[in-house]
Amino acid sequence: MTTESKNNEQEVTEQDLTAEQLADQIVQEAEEQVEEQHEHAHEVISAEQERINELELAVAAAQSTVADQKDSVTRAKAEVDNIRRRAALDVEKARKFALEKFAAEMLTTVDNLERGLQNIDKDDENNKAIIEGVELTLQGLITSLEKFGVTAVDPQDQPFNPELHQAMSMQEVAGVAPNTVIAVMQKGYELNGRLIRPAMVMVSKAAPSVDETA
Repeated sequence: MTTESKNNEQEVTEQDLTAEQLADQIVQEAEEQVEEQHEHAHEVISAEQERINELELAVAAAQSTVADQKDSVTRAKAEVDNIRRRAALDVEKARKFALEKFAAEMLTTVDNLERGLQNIDKDDENNKAIIEGVELTLQGLITSLEKFGVTAVDPQDQPFNPELHQAMSMQEVAGVAPNTVIAVMQKGYELNGRLIRPAMVMVSKAAPSVDETA
């Protein structure tokens, strides 16, 4: 082989090696670019996932705040409703029983007028005008009290009721069932269904048994 042929072969080999190296270099650079893009994509995905997590936490916090505020509003509304109901009951109670003290004072006048009619001599003609005047005054007073919810408790011949009556004495009465009101010494009165004065009464009692009389 001549010297020129050897030189030509050496140049071809150098060219082939250079191509291989160039190919390796291109492959390496491509791999590096792919790896770099992969890392960049991973960073982007991680950032987006972190953003998604932050948004989910923000949504959960907002939902919790809304739930708390809704519960607070519900409790506040219930409290306002309770206050309104209590205020309405207080107003109604005040309206019903504001006259209790005044009514109790007027009952003394009613008692005096009734006792006056019981003690006056109705057979005396001279007392006729007085009786009529007292009766009209008494009836007018009773009517006025009834307009404001004041009603009499007059339990004559009714069963004794300790919630409405006050027993002053007990007496045996033939033919009358025990615990029956046989006399009303003073009428009781209610104001809109609430007792402001019990009726003072005399109550019948049972006759003693044979064993007790023996």
